[in-house]
Amino acid sequence: MTRIGIVTEQPGETRVAATPQTAAKLRALGYDIVVESGAGHESSFPDASYEASGAAIVDRATAWGSDIVLKVAAPTDAEIALLQPGATLVGVLAPALSPDLLAALAARGVTALAMDAVPRISRAQSMDVLSSMANIAGYRAVVEAANEFGRFFTGQVTAAGKVPPAKVLVAGAGVAGLAAIGAASSLGAIVRATDPRPEVADQVASIGGTYLDVVVPDEAKEVSSDGYAKATSAAYDAAAAQLYSDQAADVDIVITTALIPGRAAPRLLTAADVASMKPGSVVVDMAAGQGGNVEGSVSGERVVTENGVVILGYTDLAGRLPQQASQLYGTNLLNLMTLLTPAKDGTVVYDENDVVQRSVTVTRDGAVTWPPPAVQVSAAPAAKAPTAATPVAPEKKKLSAGAKSGLIAAGIAALFLVCAVSPPPLPQHFLVLTLSVVIGFYVIGKVAHSLHTPLMSITNAISGIIIVGAMSQIVVPNPLVQVLAAIAVLVASINIFGGFAVTRRMLAMFQRGDQK
Repeated sequence: MTRIGIVTEQPGETRVAATPQTAAKLRALGYDIVVESGAGHESSFPDASYEASGAAIVDRATAWGSDIVLKVAAPTDAEIALLQPGATLVGVLAPALSPDLLAALAARGVTALAMDAVPRISRAQSMDVLSSMANIAGYRAVVEAANEFGRFFTGQVTAAGKVPPAKVLVAGAGVAGLAAIGAASSLGAIVRATDPRPEVADQVASIGGTYLDVVVPDEAKEVSSDGYAKATSAAYDAAAAQLYSDQAADVDIVITTALIPGRAAPRLLTAADVASMKPGSVVVDMAAGQGGNVEGSVSGERVVTENGVVILGYTDLAGRLPQQASQLYGTNLLNLMTLLTPAKDGTVVYDENDVVQRSVTVTRDGAVTWPPPAVQVSAAPAAKAPTAATPVAPEKKKLSAGAKSGLIAAGIAALFLVCAVSPPPLPQHFLVLTLSVVIGFYVIGKVAHSLHTPLMSITNAISGIIIVGAMSQIVVPNPLVQVLAAIAVLVASINIFGGFAVTRRMLAMFQRGDQK
């Protein structure tokens, strides 16, 4: 039986590659699961919880000597030496930035699968570690900023005065940026965001942010072909720099998330921009580990500038929520192992023709297989291919004015005919019913849909018919008829006005706060 080992991470890494829940599901795939003692301690998963899931607690050498080793961070040279030749290592390896690591793994004869190389295609979304970790990191960035910020995020009106809401600028509207926008917006802040990809504007607006477009004359913006931001032109960089300078002097919090795969992080905020910010402002540089988006940020550290601006260069934002991050990461690994185990018999089957497997495989059979063939995927809707002209259905002929008049005359004649041959008091009641239908339909049914929905307009029309009919009968000198008519007017009125109130609340859900 193939053995999967879950190993302890290096100090500073709080996540673990598998939780007790995902370990049990890995066993269901036919694998023998062993966990290094204390591997889940930093994530609040004790050894006993792994044993309860069916895994065995072993020492370090046994875990690293497994056929497949699952971990989070890239291994050190000492850890690579613990791997068995022919073993498989799965983790976050940063292959584009770690050629020496790939060479060492290949020399060891290890098949290495990089979870951060999962292609951004629909089929691979469940394995996308970068997205799952970025989602956590974006949320945590707002939490860290709120902890450093000396005021409310939301506006407050108190007996002691009014507190304005905080202004937040999010640079980069990828997964991390969108998570930060959503978190900051939910706290009540005024959130602005910018991104070189025009297709993210609607996404920003949908979660409460305002998209700031960088306008470059005579330059068309290119839609991303793989879901990632691309290097921008010099003209765009100049226009963006001016925008960041203007925003830095106005906002209270800046969160930068801009990364370009395989390259150093682009510089967005200069030292002059930071110097123009108000004392007490906060900058969270989520790209500090790859060079930083902000001049003056230090990877993994908290820096306070001379003008009192706090710059956070934390690189372990996802790891600051270790239990949740481990669960998501473990699920990503589980989905990959499910793909590699089609028969669920504990046997790994590599398929080089599978785009996901080929993309994540960075070393195999003693050779470096990175980079893989490019995978094209567009974040924008694909253009529809031209199709043959379809026959247009002939329009239904509408009634002419003469035909409508004829029908109305026929209806009136039928009404008088019924009234002429019906015994009293039926003609009186029939006439009331007819007038109620006509008046109710044209008075209530013609109300604009901004006041009630199309479906509700029909129910309101029926209620209007009831009200008109009941009001005509309430004058009848019969107490029973009067009571029934009054009840009908009351119930129908409640239905109409209640419907208007419900519709108003429904419409308010789709309005921004400043539009209400």
